[in-house]
Amino acid sequence: MAQILDGKALAAKVKQEIAGKISGLKDKPGLAVILVGEDPASKVYVGLKEKDSGEIGYYSEVHKLPESTSQDDLLNLIDSLNENDKINGLLVQLPLPKHLNTDIVINSINPVKDVDGITYFNAGKLFSGKPFFIPCTPKGIMMLIESTGEKMEGKNAVVVGRSNIVGKPMAILLMQRNATVTVCHSKTKNIEQITGQADVLVAAVGKYRFIKGNMVKNGAIVIDVGTNKDEDGKLKGDVDFEAVKEKASFITPVPGGVGPMTRAMLMQNTYEAYIYQKGLQQG
Repeated sequence: MAQILDGKALAAKVKQEIAGKISGLKDKPGLAVILVGEDPASKVYVGLKEKDSGEIGYYSEVHKLPESTSQDDLLNLIDSLNENDKINGLLVQLPLPKHLNTDIVINSINPVKDVDGITYFNAGKLFSGKPFFIPCTPKGIMMLIESTGEKMEGKNAVVVGRSNIVGKPMAILLMQRNATVTVCHSKTKNIEQITGQADVLVAAVGKYRFIKGNMVKNGAIVIDVGTNKDEDGKLKGDVDFEAVKEKASFITPVPGGVGPMTRAMLMQNTYEAYIYQKGLQQG
């Protein structure tokens, strides 16, 4: 029976540590979030990020723009926030409406304020082995994995999913810990055989209960990144939790696993951005 990796508890600890570090500061770290349109999930995420900022004591701005916002208007807002000294971290909530060019928008963010770690600059730094800001979800997953006490060196790690935000950076981080990494995707053949050899399995495919019990090795560490709705509208992961927990050594629940850690890493990256921009030493 697997031990549950409690992302809520670990995230609360991270946020508490940051709150302690900034408690005596006159100027608090500042985080700005831009939300374009009315996507329900995005509105929930932005609300949670605002809540986290308030709990820690950050200066926070949320810019809610209509669905019809033009690219020029959005880029002008980003430029103004890039220049605003009160804002240390800046993120644009994805997905954007279809008429907006996501690549152009994201890469207009000043890389030293890119606390999501998804500009080409920060992706390149991560790829080179000299990361500046690490994308929040993979960074949170690595902290969850490290909390098990298991070393990654020499382990077989399998990442299911190859997105720029989770799958690819996750694979790079695991390689940097000296794991042997395989990335599976929609064109992978015999995926059950590959996942069944994983000492560490990260499921980020976006399909409800995609990872079944017969796809998991006994004693594996299983990280579920999925955020799917079941037939009752409840949040569920990519992993068949009830079946897989009987075989895994550690497993993350959905909700309460990766999600809280993603938001905690956003708070951590914002603190690191503040320290960097102010020219302070981290303590």
